[in-house]
Amino acid sequence: MESESLQVGHGSLLVSDPATEPSAKSGSNPRSSAKSGANTKSGADTKSGNGAKAVLESPMHSSPQAEPITKPAEEAPIANLELQAAAQNGRLTDQKTEALRQSLIKHQGDRQVILLQDFPDPDALSCAWAYKLIAQQYDISCDIYYAGTLSHQENIALVKLTGLPAQRCTLQAAKEKDFSIYQGCVLVDGQGTTTQLLPQVQQIQLPIVAVIDHHMAQGNLKAEFIDLRPQARATATIFSQYLQAGLLKLDSSNGEHIKCATALIHGIRSDTNRLMQAQEEDFIAAGYLSRFYDAQLLNSILQASRSKRVMNVIERSLRNRVLQNNFSIAGVGYLRYDDRDAIPQAADFLVTEENVHTAVVYGIVHDEDEELEVVIGSLRTNKITLDPDEFIKETFGQDAHGRYFGGGRSMAGGFEIPMGFLSGFNESADYTRMKWEVFDAQIKQKLYRLVNPENEMISTD
Repeated sequence: MESESLQVGHGSLLVSDPATEPSAKSGSNPRSSAKSGANTKSGADTKSGNGAKAVLESPMHSSPQAEPITKPAEEAPIANLELQAAAQNGRLTDQKTEALRQSLIKHQGDRQVILLQDFPDPDALSCAWAYKLIAQQYDISCDIYYAGTLSHQENIALVKLTGLPAQRCTLQAAKEKDFSIYQGCVLVDGQGTTTQLLPQVQQIQLPIVAVIDHHMAQGNLKAEFIDLRPQARATATIFSQYLQAGLLKLDSSNGEHIKCATALIHGIRSDTNRLMQAQEEDFIAAGYLSRFYDAQLLNSILQASRSKRVMNVIERSLRNRVLQNNFSIAGVGYLRYDDRDAIPQAADFLVTEENVHTAVVYGIVHDEDEELEVVIGSLRTNKITLDPDEFIKETFGQDAHGRYFGGGRSMAGGFEIPMGFLSGFNESADYTRMKWEVFDAQIKQKLYRLVNPENEMISTD
């Protein structure tokens, strides 16, 4: 039964047929074979001359066997490099797993708080849950908090259908919360730069026990245990390796383990664009988790319906888009704080248009409760030579403290720009419209410098 469930897991998850993998991996071999075949033929002609012809014409040799095709010599060093990289990655995982185990032993019996980015995605949510379950093995109690909201329909479904124990703690609530009940703070799938809650724990000098992330290092954050792997496609892949290494033995009869494994698979899937950008270690992690996950539960999460407000934002982006050099750029105006995740969904939609390789969608997100306004934007691209991280950092630059307004990873990126003095609600419709036009023009101006450098100035008519 286990092998049967594993087969189903792979069939529904990994998209690619394992049977086609060897041909994909050896895509260069047909060309190598052609080369090798040509060399063999010419060699036979020069060495044996007419003798070769006589052998071929002999009745005993009417069906000659094909000569073995030898691999080009340059393939061996490449294969060796791949083996060395795999071995090095394995050693790194072992070292980090043991270091995390020692940290957990040291803090046995403690109470820790796990802080997620304000708008957590499936990767962050699933990893926080995995850490909580791992920590329980060492008698460590964990609470998971995020300051923003869950607005993407799949994230809402993930939390509701699995019972994932993440709680919202707004900035106002955080100011009144007593974080001194915790002995340590943990950051997963982030380094504190995308959460409003970190200053609250830093204010009481709560030590950061662990930082586990798959993004580049951001600032000089000090922690007892740090595992940053920018080469990893998802933090859920890192946590799956922890599980495989024995930090937590998943049990297929344990409902919480099944749901957490399902969440981790969803985390890997979402951060690798449905596994299309996955690497070998991501597939291995997904393969391991497929022994425990609930395929029907995952399907229910993925089938979550978009809200009408999200559809309206997508429609607005389609109506407002401007096409420049295969870029689709769209400002969608004002959005409620709870609809923030409509922006990346709109970018996902625009990048599918014919002759468009990159889409940028942005809007002003406002939170009436916190009287907060911020420009939020998302980038999606299918152009291999475009690095979203470099593009966004070069476009929008840094703030006064040297922190970039955004960044990215393979095929996707985002930015968040505080509105500062101009932030805040105004009852005048003319003022609100004028403020949007100013920010819209400024963002387009910065984007056009890279998208269409020959025509930097834009018309606001």
